[in-house]
Amino acid sequence: MSRSRYDRVLKWTLLVAGGIMLLMLLNLFQRPGRQDWTVSGGPRVGVVDIRGPILDSRKIVERIDQFARRKDIDAILVRIDSPGGTVGASQEIYAKLAKVRDEGDKPVVASMGTVAASGGVYVALGADTIMAAPGTATGSIGVILDFPVATGLLEKLGIQVEVVKSGALKDAGSPYRVPTAADRASFQRIIDDLYDQFINVVAKERGLSLEAVRQMATGEVFTGREALQLGLIDLLGTYEDAVNLAGSMTGSDKRPEVVRPVERRRRTLLDWIIGDLASESIYPQLMPQYRMW
Repeated sequence: MSRSRYDRVLKWTLLVAGGIMLLMLLNLFQRPGRQDWTVSGGPRVGVVDIRGPILDSRKIVERIDQFARRKDIDAILVRIDSPGGTVGASQEIYAKLAKVRDEGDKPVVASMGTVAASGGVYVALGADTIMAAPGTATGSIGVILDFPVATGLLEKLGIQVEVVKSGALKDAGSPYRVPTAADRASFQRIIDDLYDQFINVVAKERGLSLEAVRQMATGEVFTGREALQLGLIDLLGTYEDAVNLAGSMTGSDKRPEVVRPVERRRRTLLDWIIGDLASESIYPQLMPQYRMW
């Protein structure tokens, strides 16, 4: 390669590399998280997305709290696309939404997407108004516990697990032994109590009798249209309808603006590997999980 050609190639290589670095820097320093649906001068609706299994409440609660404290946010909308989740996480998100709602500073709307079942229903109960599409899969009110029993496999592999414990139920739910009658009775007691908590919240928030809730709380899934007839939701409508509803609940007739949460920093691959993956996938498997699923 001649010297002049080498210089041209080097020049273009440096220009391309410089352009890529500039784009990376711009992407790094731009403010993430805020995505306005439209700029209208209307009420600003803070939207919190709840997608997939509800395993960890911390980030969702932080986002709700962020919008609750921001003076430039006029209403809050939670968009739920979830089959449910762990009991504790669902209860914490519900409690936060209900607190914001009861403080009365900002209207709170729950919008159900493709599916908002079990723990997704529990979360939505904290809103002023619940809206779903006619075909939304919802309901599935109940609590479930399951865990693997690997004793047969371990025997075939010639593996024996020794357990030293302080009480007969300390390793209840362990995959290394067959559950006893005492194990099952303990699990059922907890399931019954959590179920009782669930139906009491449904009855309280939806203005229904406990008997009416028990009749529908069999774990059965309903469509959005059926849920409306049962009194589990308030209105049928799309996500856009829910945004407009949240805006109108502020007393404004202008087109609302959608605002997304502002993250403190960008997420990295390492965050996903040692953060979300560890807290949301591995930890829940360390012991049997009571789920609203």
